[in-house]
Amino acid sequence: MKNKAIFLDRDGVVNIERGEYTWRIEDFKLTAGLVGFLRKVQRKGYLMIIISNQGEIVKGVYTHGDVEKVHQHLNKLLAEEDIYLTDIYYCPHHPDQGKCLCRKPQSVLLEKAIARYHVDVEKSYFIGDSQRDAEAGKKVHLQTILIISNQDLRASLDLIND
Repeated sequence: MKNKAIFLDRDGVVNIERGEYTWRIEDFKLTAGLVGFLRKVQRKGYLMIIISNQGEIVKGVYTHGDVEKVHQHLNKLLAEEDIYLTDIYYCPHHPDQGKCLCRKPQSVLLEKAIARYHVDVEKSYFIGDSQRDAEAGKKVHLQTILIISNQDLRASLDLIND
């Protein structure tokens, strides 16, 4: 049996896009409506997977460890609300440092998650705040929802068919 999933970009969708890199816990703030949105899609049986570009790792701005700490913090905040992400995938590469297959708009991270969690792409969605998010989702035949950065995700609930 295949699973349905909601794939989410991180910065601007899950946490507030600040116009600067978000790699410290003190700078990491959840977007309005995220908890309510995730609670509803979790109840509907969707897996919830984050797919994020974190290209400043390769540039030395921050480390994998910094990103992991932020993700642990995110998981802790959500667990306090009885919400559990299925997984978080991120690309540490940057186009200034050469091409890679995992940086959105490429779809390798989505492909890995789809295979690992047996995702039915026809019943699944990618929610992002940039064209590269939508492009990545379309490459693997996900339904894509493009939002404005920091938008309340609860407004997207009526776009998700059970």
